[in-house]
Amino acid sequence: MIGYYVHHQGRGHLHRAMCVARYTHARVTGLSSLPRPEQWTGEWIQLPPGTGPGAAAADPTAHGRLHWVPRHHAGLRARSAAVAAWIEGATPALLVSDVSVEIAVLARLMGVPVVISAMRGNRFDPAHRLAYDVADALLAPWPATFPEPHWSPQWLDKTIHTGAFSRNDGRTRPPRSPNEREVLVMLGAGGSELTADDVHEAAHATPGWRWTLLGGPGSWTDDPWDLLCRVTVVVTHGGQNAVAECAAARSPAIVLPQRRPHGEQHATARALAAGRLATVCERWPEPQEWPVLLETARRTGGGRWRLWAPGDGAIRAARLLDDLAAAHDDTGDLSCASQ
Repeated sequence: MIGYYVHHQGRGHLHRAMCVARYTHARVTGLSSLPRPEQWTGEWIQLPPGTGPGAAAADPTAHGRLHWVPRHHAGLRARSAAVAAWIEGATPALLVSDVSVEIAVLARLMGVPVVISAMRGNRFDPAHRLAYDVADALLAPWPATFPEPHWSPQWLDKTIHTGAFSRNDGRTRPPRSPNEREVLVMLGAGGSELTADDVHEAAHATPGWRWTLLGGPGSWTDDPWDLLCRVTVVVTHGGQNAVAECAAARSPAIVLPQRRPHGEQHATARALAAGRLATVCERWPEPQEWPVLLETARRTGGGRWRLWAPGDGAIRAARLLDDLAAAHDDTGDLSCASQ
């Protein structure tokens, strides 16, 4: 049995969990305050929210050592108790945290080996150091050829770089029309700094290009695959899941990293720029900049995305989890020798 904690912010954490669980041989139980997804085939433990009404958030970081542990908070207490009760009853071989330092540490304190779904950016604060240090393995959904700088040998020795993966891996790509000039602005469910006016101004400055806005102030679709494959250029943020979906579609892309804790999206954007995988802008461009940017992205194309997302990342991640769970069941030795 493998437990898989899924953070509620955005949809990227959930999509990753579903991708990996699809390929594991071991049974996987999801733990999250998100509703159970229709496509989830295993058990799903609905956790109470760890935030919201309750006592005032006094010392939520435990003097800077953790991320969210406010004193006397009823929601946090109920959430932790639910996870602990499930661990006690299910006796999982392994718990994956995507991502919560506190859930990872709680599981490890109960003797459960932990895998952390690693994230880019500055993870050298005390809380992240604690979680990454106690983890038995770090699952990095990016290729080893685009490493996260400054990681210690201790972390790198237990890291599995799978390459990016998404729910679209393996899907047939509809043909992209060479004669159309169409832009898809794809924003996530995790919040955006952009407004509809920003997009309207960009569209007005680029006659001959047709613009579609998904997410944020625009419409929403649960499956943008056909659009991703059809359009000439995708404009998106730098979240792991959005980038992975562009990579799976081999879509020419302009990536505009959004402000996030620990600089995650900006770190991803730097890696993409270094690899010439996408056109990267650190800010939303001025209207007059868009014609050149769109033509640059179109000429760059999407062929180099294969270096970021080879297509078997979820399978490699599932193999890691199965190997670690089996090693624990058989010998108690949780090495990463199988990588």
